[in-house]
Amino acid sequence: MSEKFTVTAALPYANGPLHLGHIAGVYLPADIFVRFLRMKQEDVLFVCGSDEHGAAITLRAKKEGISPQDIVNKYHQINSKAFKDFDIDFDIYSRTSNEIHHQTAQDYFKVLNDNGTFTKQTTEQFYDDEYNQFLADRYVTGECPNCHNPNAYGDQCEKCGSALSPTELINPVSTLSGKTPVLKETTHWFLPMERHEEWLKEWITDGTIDGVQQHDPKTWRNQVNGQSLSWINGGLHPRAMTRDLDWGVKVPVEGADGKVLYVWLDAPIGYISATKEWAQANNKDWKEYWTGDRKLVHFIGKDNIVFHAIIFPILLKQHGGLVLPDNVPAYEFLNLEGDKFSTSRNWAVWLHEFMAENPDKKDELKYVLTAIAPESRDSEFTWAEFQARVNNELADVFGNFVNRSIVLTHKYFEGKVPARGATDEYDQEVLAELATYNTKIENLIRAYKLREAQAEAMNLARLGNKYLAETEPWKLAKTDMKRVETILNIALQITANLTVVFQPFLPAKAKTLAQFLNIDLLDWSAVGKDDILSDGHSLNKPSILITKIDDDFVAKQIEKLEASKVEEVVSSFEPQKENITFDEFTKLDIRVGEILEAEKVPKADKLLKLLVDTGLDKRVVVSGIAEHYKAEEIIGKKVSILMNLAPRKIRGVESQGMILMAEDKDGKLSFVSPEKDFEAGGEVR
Repeated sequence: MSEKFTVTAALPYANGPLHLGHIAGVYLPADIFVRFLRMKQEDVLFVCGSDEHGAAITLRAKKEGISPQDIVNKYHQINSKAFKDFDIDFDIYSRTSNEIHHQTAQDYFKVLNDNGTFTKQTTEQFYDDEYNQFLADRYVTGECPNCHNPNAYGDQCEKCGSALSPTELINPVSTLSGKTPVLKETTHWFLPMERHEEWLKEWITDGTIDGVQQHDPKTWRNQVNGQSLSWINGGLHPRAMTRDLDWGVKVPVEGADGKVLYVWLDAPIGYISATKEWAQANNKDWKEYWTGDRKLVHFIGKDNIVFHAIIFPILLKQHGGLVLPDNVPAYEFLNLEGDKFSTSRNWAVWLHEFMAENPDKKDELKYVLTAIAPESRDSEFTWAEFQARVNNELADVFGNFVNRSIVLTHKYFEGKVPARGATDEYDQEVLAELATYNTKIENLIRAYKLREAQAEAMNLARLGNKYLAETEPWKLAKTDMKRVETILNIALQITANLTVVFQPFLPAKAKTLAQFLNIDLLDWSAVGKDDILSDGHSLNKPSILITKIDDDFVAKQIEKLEASKVEEVVSSFEPQKENITFDEFTKLDIRVGEILEAEKVPKADKLLKLLVDTGLDKRVVVSGIAEHYKAEEIIGKKVSILMNLAPRKIRGVESQGMILMAEDKDGKLSFVSPEKDFEAGGEVR
């Protein structure tokens, strides 16, 4: 019976380009699975899109000194083109900044709120006094309380995968100012997850809700079950579903000014809004793809397990009428040349760069990434293994077999498929084994064992190679052409099967091979058949299907990787603040000043009251330097003074500027003074 699927691939953050770790762990396996379902003529919708909200976007925008919209526009374009160039065949690749998403997410929130899904709580949240704003999860870093990674984020530790809250971090630091944040009260809408522990545990363990079977738990991966049950057994806690940010989907209820939806409420709804967008364009009803007997499948990385196996299912169930995930095939991490992929260190192979430089090697990359896919444990990509698998498997097994089969047919039979005559016992064994590949590969794909499924497709090529090697038709051509006709007929039927079994994995190569055979691409029902090519069918002249990778290519890739690597610098100084424009800089009026008088501010150990000659006037400035300088020793000192800082009272004294100071790693201060004896009033620029 034909089944119906809605398949999602995790929405990539539009704050950077995609690397091979992303592709191997989410998008390529999802694409393989969907291509197979389409070949089975099953009803499948494949949705994805850019996740364009959340603190990660605003952090990248601050770093680059541009707006969040500029950031998401830039990386949405880069990533959507990379997917297209790599033949990841989404039905729709949308984006969460679209109006349809904002409206869908707000409507969804209202339904949940009306259903009593949330609780409204006033809690303490980290606040950066220097920047005068509450800090969303990703604006806080610190030491993970579980694995003690010193660089964990406030929502998650990317080293051990633990989901966190900012207040759980040890020695938390604001990513804006680099200083320790303070706790301040704010009000948010919380999802009380502890209310859902009982049904979640039943659903994950047995695949049932209230005794009704929802999915087959035996097909779920151990890491998904393990991580989910660990969370549940440890006790679920309320999680805020709103954030104090100015970038994102506005919370659509009264009293929520300045608040947006939490990205892990916002982003999964992006699957639904993308479906709506596709449905409108194709005159469909989006609800058909999220209700009834539809199978919802989420392809994700292991760091997203909790959100797709616990939080989003709660939100789906609380909404009512929507299907819950049938499976959440999560992948472990892919490493690169003995190290973890790292955006900050530029230790990565970026998909858009690889495709721009090597458009003819996309299927070779697909093959290797699937062959080493981190389905159950972390794995590693190396250029040496890329070369070995392409040369020893794709070229020497797959490419060699199909080339020999077609070339020999042109040599002996003018490129026409010879008739099969009498078959011997070995022929019948080979044909019987050929017939097993239909269900063998299908069962593996439906069990989300795509790595094994591709290996079986290659085993079919090995079967053909072994058959030709053992029957040696090039030798029999001298004495028994009838036997050669039978051998090449069987070899060509295996070749035709290879065009089908490799379609999900190597779509471009399968299409090229079908052109060699002068046939259309076939659906999955053709797999295992030994009469795909009729007697006398004319073949086209073949070219080289797989070009081997030479040592020079590998050397250049490794050289590029090493050359682009950025060494991590461990610094005791505060991180760089957000970029400003040149126009913003020119607004700062910094001049050389001369300290005329200095005295301590009463009842303030750190403050000195200074009278400074600025060349324009003589003004009072209060400066926190009393622990570093004595009043009498700085009279006559030339300093840098920020003139146009708005006056403010400090301990009852109005300060009319700021003396600029340098601070070393131990917190010692020093004046920023002109190298030469400049007179007061000279501009600093």
